[in-house]
Amino acid sequence: MASSGIGGQAVMEGVMMKNQDTYAIAVRKPDQTIIVEKKEYKGIGPKVLQKIPIVRGVISFIDSLVLGMGSLTFSASFFEEEETEKAEAQAEPANENGKAQAKGDPAKKESLIMGLTMVLAVVLALAIFMALPYGISLLFQQFIPWDTVVILLEGVFRLGIFILYIVLISRMEDIQRVFMYHGAEHKCINCIEHGLDLNVENVRASSKVHKRCGTSFLFFVVVVSIIATMFIRVDSRVLRLALRLLIIPLVAGLSYEFIRLAGRSENPIVNALSKPGLWLQALTTREPDDCMIEVGIASVEAVFDWEGYVAGLRGSQEGPIEKS
Repeated sequence: MASSGIGGQAVMEGVMMKNQDTYAIAVRKPDQTIIVEKKEYKGIGPKVLQKIPIVRGVISFIDSLVLGMGSLTFSASFFEEEETEKAEAQAEPANENGKAQAKGDPAKKESLIMGLTMVLAVVLALAIFMALPYGISLLFQQFIPWDTVVILLEGVFRLGIFILYIVLISRMEDIQRVFMYHGAEHKCINCIEHGLDLNVENVRASSKVHKRCGTSFLFFVVVVSIIATMFIRVDSRVLRLALRLLIIPLVAGLSYEFIRLAGRSENPIVNALSKPGLWLQALTTREPDDCMIEVGIASVEAVFDWEGYVAGLRGSQEGPIEKS
C-alpha cells in the first residue's frame, strides 16, 4: 500500500475529501441528488511552518478543526433548509406580504455561530478529557502515596472516558449514519492506495479502517498525554493542571508525526503500535451502503486524479497488486 496524501472526514449525509490546498464536500441531499462543493483552503500558517515536524502537527490539528466544523455546517445546511421550508409552509404569514423580513447578514451570523460552537467544543473537550480525569485522580491522593501510581490512574481514567464517550455517541442513530460515511471515506482511500480502480464494487471490498484516521490520532493524543504527564512533577495542583493543558500542542504534534509515519510505513513495529487505533475504529466506522460509497467517490474525484495515481502505482510494481 502507498500513501496517496489525501484525507477527509464524514459529514452529515456526506464526505469531505482534502488534497493539498483543495477540498470537496459531497452531500446526498434529501431529494437523493449528490451535490459537490469544491473550495480552496490554504491553512492558518505559512507554508514554511507546515514543513517543520511537530509544528506542522499543531497547525494540521487546528486546520482540521476549522475545516471540519465548516464542512459539517455546510452539510447540515441542506437539511436545515428542508426543515425550514416545512415549517414556513405550515406557519402563518409573518407579515402582510406573507414573508418574514430578514435582518442582518446571514453569512456573518453563521460565521459567528460556527466560531462560538468551535470554541465551546474545545472548552468542553479540555474539561471532559483533561480536567475531569485529573480531578478524579486527586481523590486517590489521600489513599495512594506514590505520585507515579496516581498519574497512571489519571491516564486510565482519561482513556476510559475517551472510549466511553465514543461508545455512547455511537449508539445515536444520526451518528451511526455519520460513521457509515466515515467507513465510505476510508474505503475510498484504501481502494486507490491499493491500486484499484475507484468504483463501487472495489470500494465495497476495501477495508473500512485506515492508519491515518482521526480516531487513531485522538487515541495517540490520549496515550502520549499519559506519558507526558509522567514528567510533570510540581506541588501546586493548579500549576499541574495548567501544565497539562499547556503541553497539549506538543502532544498533538507528536501524535500527528506518528500517524503521518504510520500512513507511509509498513514497518512491523509501526504496524503493531497502530493496532489499538485501528481496533478503536471499529466503534467509529460502519459498513456503508452503495449510495454512501457513491458520495465518497464523488468527493474523491473532485479533488484527486485517482486514475493517474493508480496508473503510476501499477507501473511502479513488478507484479499485479493484490487486494488486502
